[in-house]
Amino acid sequence: MFVRGLGVRDIVVLEEISLKKALSILVNYCTILICKQEYYDCLEIDEFWTFVGKKSNKIWLIYAYHRETGEIVAWVFGKRNAKTVRKLYKIMKQKGIKWSNLAYDNWKTFKKVFNNEPSLIGKKYTQGIEGNNCRLRHRIRRAFRKTCDFSKEDKNHIKHFKLVFHYINFGFV
Repeated sequence: MFVRGLGVRDIVVLEEISLKKALSILVNYCTILICKQEYYDCLEIDEFWTFVGKKSNKIWLIYAYHRETGEIVAWVFGKRNAKTVRKLYKIMKQKGIKWSNLAYDNWKTFKKVFNNEPSLIGKKYTQGIEGNNCRLRHRIRRAFRKTCDFSKEDKNHIKHFKLVFHYINFGFV
């Protein structure tokens, strides 16, 4: 139910469990995002903002997405800066992922970090990941732009996204 756009309190009511139990399930859930392939023809990269605790506390998700398989290949949370993009790039390299092209929008930080990689730059190359951003906003209640639902703690926020990423990639939790 966490992956179907319901908030934790909605799940508590529907499943008739305590709030503490629902949060413990979320926090204790453990998964590692495993790539389905080693080589990708084109990975789309984009940033996506949400907030934790209050609307002024933005947290950015920067992630790589493969349009053909609909797979989220790698991701990182942080500030919207070069350090976070470099961290994503490092994760992609550590996983041993190979690609022909990276596609991203015209944000200068992407250009700076991925300057040695074959790249497709512009919105027309990132339509798949932009559509996935919409899917994430529909699946994750706490990712809605105008909402009263939000995570109070970073770790719960990240765990919720991990759960949804696993569901998107493999179709089950």
